[in-house]
Amino acid sequence: MADIKHDSWRAHWKVFAACSVLILSPFQYGIDFGMIGGLQAMVGFLRIFGYQTKKTAIGWNLTTERQQLISSLMTLGAFISSALAGVAAKYLGRRGCLWVACVTCCVANIIMMTTENIGALYVGRLVIGLANGYFMVFSQLYIQESSPAKYRGLFLTGFQFFTSFGTLIGTIVDWATAKRPDKSSYLIPLGLIYVIPAVLAVGMLFIPESPRWLILQGRYEEGKKSLVWLRPDDYDVDAEAAEIRAAIEREKEMSTGVGPLDMIKNPVDRRRTILAVCAVTLQAASGSMFIIAYKAYFFTMAKVSDPFAMTNVLSTVGLLAIITNALIIVKFGRRRVLLMSGLMICGVLQLIIAVVYHEQPGKKTTGKIIVALSSLYMFSYNGMIATYAWLAGGEIPTQRLRSYTFGLAAAIGFLFAWLTTFTAPYFINPASLNWGPRYGFIWFPSCIIAATWVFFFLPEVKGRTLEEIDEMFEARLSARKFAGYVCVGAVNLVDGDMRKDIGDEKDIMVLQSEQVAAETTVTSTA
Repeated sequence: MADIKHDSWRAHWKVFAACSVLILSPFQYGIDFGMIGGLQAMVGFLRIFGYQTKKTAIGWNLTTERQQLISSLMTLGAFISSALAGVAAKYLGRRGCLWVACVTCCVANIIMMTTENIGALYVGRLVIGLANGYFMVFSQLYIQESSPAKYRGLFLTGFQFFTSFGTLIGTIVDWATAKRPDKSSYLIPLGLIYVIPAVLAVGMLFIPESPRWLILQGRYEEGKKSLVWLRPDDYDVDAEAAEIRAAIEREKEMSTGVGPLDMIKNPVDRRRTILAVCAVTLQAASGSMFIIAYKAYFFTMAKVSDPFAMTNVLSTVGLLAIITNALIIVKFGRRRVLLMSGLMICGVLQLIIAVVYHEQPGKKTTGKIIVALSSLYMFSYNGMIATYAWLAGGEIPTQRLRSYTFGLAAAIGFLFAWLTTFTAPYFINPASLNWGPRYGFIWFPSCIIAATWVFFFLPEVKGRTLEEIDEMFEARLSARKFAGYVCVGAVNLVDGDMRKDIGDEKDIMVLQSEQVAAETTVTSTA
């Protein structure tokens, strides 16, 4: 290993290994999300929880209320657990909270697989949402806090890749079992949910806790040991640990404390909180939850040929977008430009889908156009929105409040996702408004408003360390000035403050000496 440069990816193989374990969390979330939409279009599932009707292509349907709750209770549970993430993180750390999520996930799945009671199914969906909220929040916090700035964007791209890959696996399994007429059609997909928590729980035994979290808790030596494990052998761990501690201490000196209310007490923290929350909410503003959560049902009601196969096409296209992002966009692209472009493209595509279906509903050619445009939508969403919305929401929060701020941002993101999944059935279900693809009329203006916000308010922090981001916010730069700002470092800022204090003390001593000399002269003259 001696001939490997310390800034190469091979030298950083340990942090790659640690992050590879943690990105199983979004894989779990993706499986659940991709799977649950397909269950709602399975005859085996609908025989137990739905009703027969001649108004649908498959002869079965769910009531609007049941469809709402089955889909949305997971995101509601994720909202609750994300909102409480800051309190839990203070005592359990990143790994501890993820272990709790693994256990909670398995308990929820036992409930869902063993019941034919709709009320118990609701409970299972809510409980698995609690687990998914922890999976998404704490795995991202660990990745953001443990990875070098050079690889943080790549790791978060991998995070989004595994979210989409999990969604693809969930939809493929749904497609493989959908034609089974009995309970096994949905029990087999649900059985997958046990696998990832088990692997994740064991894998975390072999990686250290987040070094920034340890240093924030005052466990400096443990934080250094964590960095030693995560960094190359010839890396200057002492310098990075000192920089992290200096940034945290500087924040504490300039703030009132560490708690939920501190996110809004001073202007800098308040700005960072608002930016983080709005950044994560961009995902919901794009209308993605409508297509991702209901794509199988959406295609079925739009009379698309082989809707389950088409959901696999959508998920595959989404994966290709993330691979393109990792190989090309993450290296050359600016995040603000990508987010703005992605939001505008997604808005226009949903508008076209709505117009095409409104003019020619139910036709075979219309179904093909909807699949094609939905595929372009998924490519644009995954390639330009999904990764960077979560990434910005995790990078922007202040060091000492990261668990609280990112937890709040994720909670608000899940709240809007819940709102979308809860209200979508009113629009697309034949038993309600029966808009189907016309639902895109609502998301076009939403995407344009979100793109406008990104242009005016979201700063560019690509390639910056978390400590550099702290420095730029403390300088109170406008969003457009972030990209060109030259940082001096948290340690230098602390040293500069010390030198300023020493200089002030010297000035006071000079003034005192001059005053004494003047008094002596007056006395002698007298």
